[in-house]
Amino acid sequence: MRRVSDLFGFSVLAAALTVSALGQTPPPSEQNEHPESIDGTVVSVSRQTMIVRTDDNQFHLFNFDNYTARPKEITPNSRVRVLSSPTGDPELRLATRVTIVDTASNSASGTPQDVAPPPKEVVGLQREIERGARRWQLGARIGAGLDPELFMFGVHSAIGPIFSRNLHFRPNAEFAFGELTDMVALNLEMAYRLPITFQQGRWSAYVGGGPGLNFVHQGIDHRDVSFGNFDYETSLNLFTGVRVRKGAFVEVKTALWAPSVPTVRMIFGFTF
Repeated sequence: MRRVSDLFGFSVLAAALTVSALGQTPPPSEQNEHPESIDGTVVSVSRQTMIVRTDDNQFHLFNFDNYTARPKEITPNSRVRVLSSPTGDPELRLATRVTIVDTASNSASGTPQDVAPPPKEVVGLQREIERGARRWQLGARIGAGLDPELFMFGVHSAIGPIFSRNLHFRPNAEFAFGELTDMVALNLEMAYRLPITFQQGRWSAYVGGGPGLNFVHQGIDHRDVSFGNFDYETSLNLFTGVRVRKGAFVEVKTALWAPSVPTVRMIFGFTF
């Protein structure tokens, strides 16, 4: 079983190295030679997203990234021209360049009372993106471990992005117990979102790893021991998983070089 764990771990590590190579690719604005141009009126705008209404009363949601060329200030009801590229989600496009055609004060478009509000689906998607872009998030997790068999629960935090829009620091604490084993694990992990999506961009894949600080007690009397009786082991955690934009995720984790730590952990969680 330990050999299976090592093979799984090295495969995840290889995936992480592949991701590092992918990180050297040019920005989306350079990859798309013929971006789509849309002219319209800004309905709402934030640091991460913008909703634009075109003259045929269609609403378009755009996402910003570090490579988006845009004015420092974009106000609602301004007339803009947006160059964009697809994201894999038909309801969302990545803005590569935003140009103000006419300011809000001089715009001849209708007043807010004259136009219908954006569809609920567009507003809901905008809120999901804004929530996922917060620099600090909390979450909870539950799962099971094998070899030894343990039931586990825990909490985690997501901090970032750090260095890259796809890289987050994700420290977490896991508390596990089984028939013969109790464990407390403090994991200092990094997660990298892969350029792999499912369900039209609503699910995305990720890989990651980091050191694990594990306190383990094994024995038939483990229900009566104090924390001072736990043995300490350091591990290298490697994991891969998929997450939905709304916050739910499922992942598989392995631990190397710690014989008392579960070989494989299946984890389900939610990030608020």
